[in-house]
Amino acid sequence: QVQLVESGGGLVQAGGSLRLSCAASGSTFSFNAMGWYRQVPGKQRELVALIRSGGNTNYADSVKGRFTISGDNAKNTVYLQMNSLKPEDTAVYYCYAVIVYEYWGQGTQVTVSS
Repeated sequence: QVQLVESGGGLVQAGGSLRLSCAASGSTFSFNAMGWYRQVPGKQRELVALIRSGGNTNYADSVKGRFTISGDNAKNTVYLQMNSLKPEDTAVYYCYAVIVYEYWGQGTQVTVSS
């Protein structure tokens, strides 16, 4: 059973930085894709950033230039460096992985105060 363990959320002032980490355990396969989605109450979950096994990345337009995703395919680990945070980045951030099947983490709260 694959499990995703997230860490790094918290409270930060606008303009600050946070780094999220997610490690997948329980599989002998390396990820096809890993990344982060976020959700605020009353809205759909949205893609923040994704990295594929070949190194290609995708970002939401709203975070381009501020967030950077990186990953270690061999260790099934992904990181999200978030800089210049804005209050509108406040959300629950969910780790997502495709390791044969799709998996989701439990979510970590990121709160950006103005």
